[in-house]
Amino acid sequence: MKKRTFSGIQPTGNSHIGNYLGAMKNWVRDQEQYDNVYCVVDLHALTVPQDPAELRRNIRGMAAMLFAVGLTTAHCRIFVQSHVAAHSEAAWLLNCVTPLGWLERMTQYKDKAQKQQSVLTGLLDYPVLMAGDILLYHAHYVPVGEDQKQHVELTRDIAQSFNARFGEVLTLPEPLIPPVGGRVMSLADPTKKMSKSDNDPNATILLLDPPDVIRKKFARATTDSQRHIAFDESRPGVYNLLTLYELFSGQSRAQIESHFAGKGYGDLKKDLAEVVIESLRPIQTRYAELTGDPATLDAILRQGAESCAAIADQTMRDMRSAMGLR
Repeated sequence: MKKRTFSGIQPTGNSHIGNYLGAMKNWVRDQEQYDNVYCVVDLHALTVPQDPAELRRNIRGMAAMLFAVGLTTAHCRIFVQSHVAAHSEAAWLLNCVTPLGWLERMTQYKDKAQKQQSVLTGLLDYPVLMAGDILLYHAHYVPVGEDQKQHVELTRDIAQSFNARFGEVLTLPEPLIPPVGGRVMSLADPTKKMSKSDNDPNATILLLDPPDVIRKKFARATTDSQRHIAFDESRPGVYNLLTLYELFSGQSRAQIESHFAGKGYGDLKKDLAEVVIESLRPIQTRYAELTGDPATLDAILRQGAESCAAIADQTMRDMRSAMGLR
């Protein structure tokens, strides 16, 4: 029997190539290896203010993107978090075995709380909801980056706390961290990760950017004053562009350096833009098809929610029974 994975992704609008290379592409590559559950975590999105109409669009858009990049219903259960009521109930039951101090120590909470005048309870409690997401499906692995590893470790602590009090009900998951090498940096400041929230629109390549926009963004990408094109981590701008070329083209570093021998940064930026455009073209085409037929997309998500609810509801029955609830 295949091991199960669980992954959640927020409906925060247009994803960028960092999201694709760092997570989505790996999910597609490994989908036949595992029993996969993928969730558009719209309840998590509520930890910051949302425009309801925009949130509805983003939920459907993110679901469409998961299919557009190559995930299939043959290997994955894909659904929207709020469509399975067990997620909210699981979070409450797990709240009752989670010490407040565990949540206050979470790095992402501390970082975000410092930037806000008023901290919503949902921001503090976010990791417990995430734990519920994972534990409901008895996931063995959670594909995450290094920045989310702490949340999986907390999920294990919460599960152990629950099991110690009520019996072996919950499965302890393990983080599944992809190999180092897919880290995508800002085109404007290659010392920072690429982010949708960057104030410079030229810093980020979005998965739905038109070809002309992609060409313009790469043309303005930061490089340096040297002329030799080589993989050198001490030259972050050029290294970032070459890494992107490597990840999208599938060529070896030796092949890439040979290809650009004697050429300039203009050639690198132009060739990279075309490689990215061609890689994103089928994704953009599939995304347009899915969003152009919302009834079909909604039906697929409804089937995914029904399949996942069957698993989650059984876990909830086990949790309620263990805790003494009828």
